Amino acid sequence: MSSIKNRRILDVLNGIPVDKTPVWIMRQAGRYLPEYKKTRAEAGSFLDLCKTPELASEVTIQPIRRFDLDAAIIFSDILTIPDAMGLELKFEDNRGPYFDNPLDNIDDVSSLTDKNTDTLEYVAEAIIQTKEKLNNEIPLIGFSGSPWTLSTYMVEGSATKEFRKIRSIVFKDPEMLEALTKKLVKSISEYLVMQAKAGADVLMIFDSWGGLLNTDNYINFSLNPMKEIINNLRNNQITKNIPIILFTRGGGIWLNQISESGCNAIGLDWTTDISTARKIVGENISLQGNLDPCALHGTEKSIKEAASKILDSYGFGHRHIFNLGHGIDQYVDPENLGILINHVKEYSKKYHQN
Repeated sequence: MSSIKNRRILDVLNGIPVDKTPVWIMRQAGRYLPEYKKTRAEAGSFLDLCKTPELASEVTIQPIRRFDLDAAIIFSDILTIPDAMGLELKFEDNRGPYFDNPLDNIDDVSSLTDKNTDTLEYVAEAIIQTKEKLNNEIPLIGFSGSPWTLSTYMVEGSATKEFRKIRSIVFKDPEMLEALTKKLVKSISEYLVMQAKAGADVLMIFDSWGGLLNTDNYINFSLNPMKEIINNLRNNQITKNIPIILFTRGGGIWLNQISESGCNAIGLDWTTDISTARKIVGENISLQGNLDPCALHGTEKSIKEAASKILDSYGFGHRHIFNLGHGIDQYVDPENLGILINHVKEYSKKYHQN
């Protein structure tokens, strides 16, 4: 890890001063890039792309070849864990990922395995191959979905408008959810250790649906299980010092509680003001974010202005990683992303002078 040439993100996560604000983009390896579409066609299906290490690592590297990014993030999907637990993930282009047999009761939960790192070896192999290709130029981020977010898909079967089934289970069958959460905490912890062992330099937990919950249920079913995962990582020799980023979409109202989770950085969605967030979490934790992804559909002028506003709002200091407030969408012109990245690099320098 110490031999990585561009250490900006690692330095920000460890509170070490940097020369400019580092930037990477959620979903930076993906459908907005023509080269991704070509590799995806070659793979035959999305799942084959995820499960073929050579192709997954190729897709991970594509945005790095094109843009001046400060980190790569391994190309995978958060639903690899439920798939490995026995739920059998399926994918259709017009539908996205889904499960034919979602979980209905505690017996369904009991039938899932939580000994599944062996079946996820393809992710470790993709990380190993990606690290070789990166040649220590920039760090590589590994990731997992949070227990709550994985539960939503495992119970609903796919993303839905209201997530009524899982939100009802929170109230009517918390025992089922607790049993599922316990299995997921174990699986996710082992999965993230496996990624670090394979070479991931940073780990991120994506809590895409935490914002669906009220405060009590967010703490019980989303934040506390993530804290448990972080504790497991801190108690493991391989991951005890690895930086961890925690991202809850819709989590702006719980920044205080999230900042006490043991993570090194909090990812912000675009609905949270970054200067307010900084005041809440203090100077011992980094913030990642938080441009509205739709800003990338703007003009060159409006993209630069939107990015400048966030950098101005954060102000002087070395605890900010620039990112979008959620994943880049597939219809963005790659040229616009290039404009954003170059602007952040140039404009942020003034906030890092000694």
